[in-house]
Amino acid sequence: MEDQNLIELVTAAQNGDRDAFGSLVVQFESTVFAIVMKRLRNHAEASEVTQDVFIQAMRKLSQLNAPERFGGWLRQIAVRMSINRAVRRPNECIQSPDTFIVLDDEPENPLDKLLESERATELRGGLESLGEVDRQTLISFYFKGQSLKEMSDEFDRPIGTIKRRLHTARNRLREALLDVQSV
Repeated sequence: MEDQNLIELVTAAQNGDRDAFGSLVVQFESTVFAIVMKRLRNHAEASEVTQDVFIQAMRKLSQLNAPERFGGWLRQIAVRMSINRAVRRPNECIQSPDTFIVLDDEPENPLDKLLESERATELRGGLESLGEVDRQTLISFYFKGQSLKEMSDEFDRPIGTIKRRLHTARNRLREALLDVQSV
């Protein structure tokens, strides 16, 4: 856009000409969207923030003293608003599949309860057949819900050792459960 044309559009928009501001939006929308998209990496959010940038620019346009600097001023607003959105974005929440068991439509029948009880008994038997280290490792991770770091602190071992113990204990438990099932 030519500098003189840009200055005329910005000046007209500052004086309340909505069509002039609309022309500025058309000219700069793709640039603003690209700036925002680069930071947010989400098309829907970037579209929303792009709209917010132009709303903010329309509100604050009277504060722009040098109309020829409109492009840079608008880019600063876009960068600031996209950073704000990225920082204030709520953390994504991952739910355990067990959370959704309540939504299961089928009522439990006695056979399901019996099978679950048998599986629990087999699992307890498999755990009892393991050595103390393997059993404590599996119990800490799966039943107590400890992280690898917490287990490392509890057992006073490096995280790599804890990972190896978990892998070995899982394999030994699998073998123990296969032995129980084949009997």
